[in-house]
Amino acid sequence: MYLTASSKKKFTQIMISVAMAALVGVSANVLAAAVDADAAKALAKKNDCFKCHAVDKTKKGPSIKKIAAKYKGKADGQEKGIKNITTVHKVKLEDGTEEEHKIIDTKDQAAIKNLVDWMLSQ
Repeated sequence: MYLTASSKKKFTQIMISVAMAALVGVSANVLAAAVDADAAKALAKKNDCFKCHAVDKTKKGPSIKKIAAKYKGKADGQEKGIKNITTVHKVKLEDGTEEEHKIIDTKDQAAIKNLVDWMLSQ
């Protein structure tokens, strides 16, 4: 079968799109498999994160899903997530007031990374 130059180009673009979709699916599965959800939730609970945040609904602060949507897929998403939970900074609450965000009370970098990865997987 003979393909014209434009047909070859279109075929190549389709194959690249299929390959990229497959890679995204695989990387999402690898990230999900690498996260210890129970440990992440335990650390969040220990640090009273669920006092202001719920996984899928707004409380005093935004939901974990809303936070994940803000950072998911961005090259610096994990880095920004880690910074947000390990440094003191002002946050605007859902009612419009501001307060200092509590920092995670652990020096375990793997646990911090796991918590952020779990958040981003939501």
